[in-house]
Amino acid sequence: MFHGKRGELWQRYREGKEDRFRCTLGLVLNVIVLWNTIYMDAALTQLRAEGYSVRDEDVARLSPLIHEHINMLGRYSYVVPEPVVHGELRPLRTPADDEP
Repeated sequence: MFHGKRGELWQRYREGKEDRFRCTLGLVLNVIVLWNTIYMDAALTQLRAEGYSVRDEDVARLSPLIHEHINMLGRYSYVVPEPVVHGELRPLRTPADDEP
């Protein structure tokens, strides 16, 4: 996982650069895993509350290590949605949202 410049180093080498990259990468990876874990739990809770069948063997195969939904390159928006301002999670999609 890299950020910006598509994972290429564009500066001269400096002593200890790899250590700083490792620390930053570790922090970013931990934030992504925490974010994914919180939202996966919220999604599973919502599905169960709405009466959908959520099998334990399916849940056991979920991984919080996915990152395709994280914008590593491009434009960023720092506008915080109103629910998040009040300590809530962003609204979750429902299975009906994915149906044609």
